This record gives sequence, C-alpha cells and structure tokens, in this order.
Amino acid sequence: MATTLNAAVSLASSQSSSFPATSCAIAPERIRFTKGAFYYKSNNVVTGKRGVSVRAEVTTDTPTPVKKVEKVSKKNEEGVITNRYKPKEPYTGKVLLNTKITADDAPGETWHMLFSHEGEIPYREGQSVGVIADGIDKNGKPHKVRLYSIASSALGDLGNSETVSLCVKRLVYTNDAGEEVKGVCSNFLCDLKPGSPVKLTGPVGKEMLMPKDPNATVIMLATGTGIAPFRSFLWKMFFEKHDDYKFNGLAWLFLGVPTTSSLLYQEEFDKMKAKAPENFRVDYAISREQANEKGEKMYIQTRMAEYAPELWELLKKDNTFVYMCGLKGMEKGIDDIMVSLAAKDGIDWFDYKKQLKKAEQWNVEVY
Repeated sequence: MATTLNAAVSLASSQSSSFPATSCAIAPERIRFTKGAFYYKSNNVVTGKRGVSVRAEVTTDTPTPVKKVEKVSKKNEEGVITNRYKPKEPYTGKVLLNTKITADDAPGETWHMLFSHEGEIPYREGQSVGVIADGIDKNGKPHKVRLYSIASSALGDLGNSETVSLCVKRLVYTNDAGEEVKGVCSNFLCDLKPGSPVKLTGPVGKEMLMPKDPNATVIMLATGTGIAPFRSFLWKMFFEKHDDYKFNGLAWLFLGVPTTSSLLYQEEFDKMKAKAPENFRVDYAISREQANEKGEKMYIQTRMAEYAPELWELLKKDNTFVYMCGLKGMEKGIDDIMVSLAAKDGIDWFDYKKQLKKAEQWNVEVY
C-alpha cells in the first residue's frame, strides 16, 4: 500500500508578507506533530517569529493487486496422492507373486514382485513406494524405509487398482575385507514368499509422472531396474484401455543391461512393438556383448549416439519429454552426446537442459 502526503506550505513573517501556497511532497519522517499544528523541521528554517506552517493531507493509493498466475503442469499430477502411509504407520500388504525374471546365468538376480494393497495405496505411473524390511538393524532399531520405483500401471498387473508391482535386483557384494555383504531390503524382498506380509509406505514422488499430452514423444532412458517406471508407462500406453486417455504419440525406450540374459520384460515389449509399431520403439544396449563401429562397449549413451541427430531434433519440440532412471553414471554419458549436438546449433546444452527441466521435459531419477 503506497501512502502519499500532500502538503500546502506557506511562509509566515512578522511583516505580513504572504506567499502563495506551494504543493510539495514531504517524507513522513520529516513531519513533527505538536498540539494543534504541524511543523516541518529543516536545517534552513529558524523557529521563532518566522516559521513554516504545514497543512498536511494524507491519501492512500491502493494499487491493483497483481493476479498470481498459477503454473499448469504438463504432467498427470492433478489429484495425485502422496505419503498416505508413513514409516511410523505403514500399510501391511501381502505378497501375491514373487518371481525371478533374469536367466540363471545372468550376472545377478532381478525379481518381479506383486503385492496387494486393496486400493489403499492409490498411486500414479512414475511414483514410488517405500518398503520396511522385517527385523532390526545393528543398533536394535527397525530398519529404515527403502524407496522403489513402481513397476506397474495405476491399474496394477491384475487390472483392479488393488496391487502394486516392484522390480528389484538382489544386492550382494564383497567388501574391502573380503566379506560377502547382502543388501538388507533387496534380499528381504527377493526372498519373500507368496502370502507373506510386507510393510509399505507412500506413494511418493512427482518427478517421473507421465505427461498429460497423449500425442507427446516420450523418450525413456533406463539401466537395469531403472526400467520399472517405464514398464508402468508402457502398460498404460499399450496394454490398457482408458476412457480419458489413448496414447497416439511416440514412446521410445532405451534399455541398458550387461548381458542378454539380463534383459527385463523383453517379451512384453515385443508384444507392444507388434501391437503399435508406429508408436513404440525400443533399443537395447548390452554392454558385455555389443560394441559400436569403433569397438566401444555398447552402453546406453553409445546406443543413443547412433540416433543423436534424430534425438536432438525431437528435443527441440515442446511436446517431447525425456525420462531417465537408473545408475547415476548414465547422465554424464548422455550429456556428452548432447553437448556437441547443441553446439552445432550455437546452443549451450547445459543451459538448454535447464530450460527443459523448468518446462518439465527433462526428468531424472538416478541412484
């Protein structure tokens, strides 16, 4: 609120001289109030027979309030629910299915598991749930919650909105002392039997929510179990029917794994490709078995480099959305590709990526 002080100032003297009233703006802190009069203090005015009398009038101007423009998200986040169940009060679900989905000769085990939640954890594609392993830690306290990207659509694998699926790799490694160490939560999950209870929290997260636009180009970059949120996307796009959503855009998946025996959900993706060849593309990067023309191992960024000009053209469009999930190291490799491509158009890639992030078109969840 702005305040304006308008004053009429006249100079009085003992010689009955008069001067016309002069309007001026006076800072409020220079006004001194005394009984029955206002006085303006100035170093150039001597009080006594001659003084300055001030008639002051205060007016208040109320500026028109600036209407705040609410940002409209490009993602499917309207009505999304988060943190319905928290670590101190988790939901106890039940294991319906737990099956290994990598071959026996794969370097490591990955399991697909299905839990019932009876509609109590209403999640969206791209969100995560927390799991609290049974037992206590070395300090005698309950294990901390571990977050996992959801691998099923909002309808769930059974289509009744009452289940949630995870894709979990069993963590086993050897420490510096030569001892075998097992990840607490991943091993707990991979060892669960049908009918077992499991404590769940969430759902959480908005970073990886799907775009609203059914005509969007959705580029999905995954390593290993980072495929989880994209399986949820693709089920909604190609395996389900919705009254308010029919995907007509392009879904392009890049999946990086070490061996063919480590490929996840390949049969499902083959069916999607057969069903919608114009709308779904999938490219695998199998690092221990494939190489590019230069003889370099085929990591996800190496595979993407084969399509670099096409990808760059897509990234210039405002309805292209990139999602990245998996090992943190993949991000730098992808940046390395884009830097040179953007430079050809006189664009600084990192500045451009910031713009994409702000526009919700560059979404990253790595670990």
